[in-house]
Amino acid sequence: MLLLDKPLGMSSTAAGQRVRRLLRIDKVGHVGSLDPLASGMLPLCLGEATKLAGEILEGDKVYRFTISLGAATSTGDREGEIIETQPVPPLDPAQIALVLAGFVGESLQTPPMYSAIKQDGQPLYRLARAGKTVERQPRPIRIECLELLGQSEPHTLDCRVTCGKGTYVRVLAEDIAHKLGTVGHVSLLRRERVAPFESAQMVDLATVEQCARQGVPLTLVGLSEAVAHLPLVRLDEAGARRISQGQEVVVPGLAPPMDQVLRLEDASARFLGLGRVAGVGRIAAKRLVRQGSHE
Repeated sequence: MLLLDKPLGMSSTAAGQRVRRLLRIDKVGHVGSLDPLASGMLPLCLGEATKLAGEILEGDKVYRFTISLGAATSTGDREGEIIETQPVPPLDPAQIALVLAGFVGESLQTPPMYSAIKQDGQPLYRLARAGKTVERQPRPIRIECLELLGQSEPHTLDCRVTCGKGTYVRVLAEDIAHKLGTVGHVSLLRRERVAPFESAQMVDLATVEQCARQGVPLTLVGLSEAVAHLPLVRLDEAGARRISQGQEVVVPGLAPPMDQVLRLEDASARFLGLGRVAGVGRIAAKRLVRQGSHE
């Protein structure tokens, strides 16, 4: 996997395709889309790693974002047209911190119209661009931490949020503004981290281009590290051979929940792929990778 520091103004798909062409790889898939107006960590699954994308999506994400208060836009960010303005009441850091604390924990969030969620086979953003609004069902989200970093201007709030899968920061920013007695939109958004990866592991597009041009190896993330949050089961030589042939493997004493996803390695700690609990003491293959793809 490559942890790309996606630049502003480029879609996630375009960034992935650019990397695919530079590295001359058949398959590249991104994990968790970033809007063109957002920058930061975009995990790219290269080749066999695309088989693991669904599991990597489960990791918590950290965003730094700026809320511009007093104006709401059609898209919830600065890319949209201003659709409403309201005065901004006097605010102090203690009051803001109290409002932010109210968002921590589990809650329901209504997805925005400008999102890739599909309804009747159509992405919502296409309906929104056609001037249509449809009812959206609220979805459960989880916010671990939400903090005020500062106020760069009188009517802007610089914040950082650690949140679970499916959280829309644009909607969060709008909801924060409403709780503060006004309206608002996201004017800056950067994804700093996607668990379990660290921000220091990111590589920008200029570095990818330079390494591709000079033939210098890139710093990549191993597949086992990408799913390090999953329970590890290490198989002996016979077990590794059986699982690679699509057969179930008996592991005495194994009793996690049925269908629990597992990270599989052989006796030499070589990553084999993903397995699942098929019964008490039994593992079946879920997503295996070709040998050599763990490098």
